[in-house]
Amino acid sequence: MDASDEMTLSTASNISSHSSSRPTTDTHGFDRPPTARDIEVRLLRPDDADGLMELEEVKWTEEQSGSREGLIQRIEENPQLNAGAFSVITGKVLTSLFVKPITAEKARTALSWEECAKADSPSPRPNAKRSLFGVSLSSIDGDAVTAVFQFFLPHVRALGYHDVYLGSPLPGLDAWKRANPEVPVGDYVYAKRNGLPLDPQLRYYHGKGFQSIVACKENYFPHERSLDYAAVIRGDIDDLILALPKAADPVRS
Repeated sequence: MDASDEMTLSTASNISSHSSSRPTTDTHGFDRPPTARDIEVRLLRPDDADGLMELEEVKWTEEQSGSREGLIQRIEENPQLNAGAFSVITGKVLTSLFVKPITAEKARTALSWEECAKADSPSPRPNAKRSLFGVSLSSIDGDAVTAVFQFFLPHVRALGYHDVYLGSPLPGLDAWKRANPEVPVGDYVYAKRNGLPLDPQLRYYHGKGFQSIVACKENYFPHERSLDYAAVIRGDIDDLILALPKAADPVRS
């Protein structure tokens, strides 16, 4: 593991983990390649709500986006389980990530994303594996997403969490189902080609360390190309860290 795996909260709020070779005028407000100091990654605070709402409005429909009050509630309920990437030039929120504690049983058996997102957080049990559920990831900058995960995954591992569950859309399902109308959706979800999932989104997540498909759910969340189906997937946090691009050297101020 590299130095980013040893991040502690005493230094995390001052760490920037961003590098890129492309201009970023639209998101950062300048016409030069960004440097490691151009993005700040830290835990979110309630006073970030206005910037978070701007990001939600850009990325999601009115029905899909979180409310200002809801975002503040997420932060206050789990202040160690969220993160954001910010442009140090403009202060703009580039990426937000929210997760919450969940039991493996609830992640597998819940009928919908909403049921997981609203589930009561479990009480820690001695020697029990601690799991997280991915509530939302919003971003207008792919490199900022990488920076957030380079910060956040070692952070939650240090807190004692073992794995992460996500509800993944299935964007290839609509076309596949039209060609295979009589075949159960589960056959598509668990299908593999050359050892990798058939669905492109599941292949993407597999490459990011989410290597277990634990359930196929109908009416999990609205998603047209997925026909409102989703796959519940799981990744060990150690595997998610191993799948990250090598982090830039931390910059401390």
